[in-house]
Amino acid sequence: MIGAGGRSNRLSALFWRQPMLALAGLALPPVLWLVLIYIAALAVLFVAAFWSVDDFTGEIVRTWTVRNFTELAASPTYRTIALRTIGMAALVTLTDAVLAFPVAYFMARVAGRRLRLVLVTLVVLPLWSSYLARVYAWRLILAHDGALNWGLRALGLPAAEIGYTNWAMWIVFSYIWLPFMIMPVYAALERIPPSFFEASQDLGARGWRTLRRVVLPLAMPGLIAGSIFTFSLTLGDYITPVLVGGPGSDFIGNVVYSNVGVANNIPFAAAYATVPLVLMGLYLWLARRLGAFEVL
Repeated sequence: MIGAGGRSNRLSALFWRQPMLALAGLALPPVLWLVLIYIAALAVLFVAAFWSVDDFTGEIVRTWTVRNFTELAASPTYRTIALRTIGMAALVTLTDAVLAFPVAYFMARVAGRRLRLVLVTLVVLPLWSSYLARVYAWRLILAHDGALNWGLRALGLPAAEIGYTNWAMWIVFSYIWLPFMIMPVYAALERIPPSFFEASQDLGARGWRTLRRVVLPLAMPGLIAGSIFTFSLTLGDYITPVLVGGPGSDFIGNVVYSNVGVANNIPFAAAYATVPLVLMGLYLWLARRLGAFEVL
């Protein structure tokens, strides 16, 4: 009878002779998790989008129909909400790219090793705090009697009055997702060999031309990688519009939440949820073509 030690030795010898078998054994659990939980959940979401709800009983009718998508396309309200969500995600992404690039450049090419460590810590430090705590902090700052208006009045300036508006959402989103843009850009800029800058100077290029012709093209994968985070996180958010947005600030996520938790219209919520999913699928395909995944 073979003991546990003998079986373990035979199994180790088998894995040593067949390294691909050992690799498959290590990869199988996460692959199964990805297929059964993540991909299967997305498949159920897409299937449920073609179901409907019985108007009389409120029960889900599992027959194929495109009524949900027809209602989405025909409703000006849902089109406006979708455009607001996509527009805000694009604006936040552009804002974070403009803010992140100089910070990341200073961290990667100017700061010394110790200062760089301090700056990286300061960039990721807000991520260690609660998402809700950061949103509520900005809510207090931008409120009618908040710190922003108090400071403006102290200087003799009129109050900004941007609390509970789309402007407030833009500021809060840009602040919350900024670290997700800085770090990929920093990683891309850090990989640029110093010899590239020396070669640009030897060829007579000045600072702005070097920035435009050398730095920006090489940093573009990092910018695109950061935009994946900022765009997708804004696209799927529904908490910030509730806390700092005002009337008419609903996002796609708010409509999905109300149809799942209030109206119990899961098929319509699934149909609306496919809009950001399809959009992000196209965005990821384009980002992959542009080499953004190289710095992730």
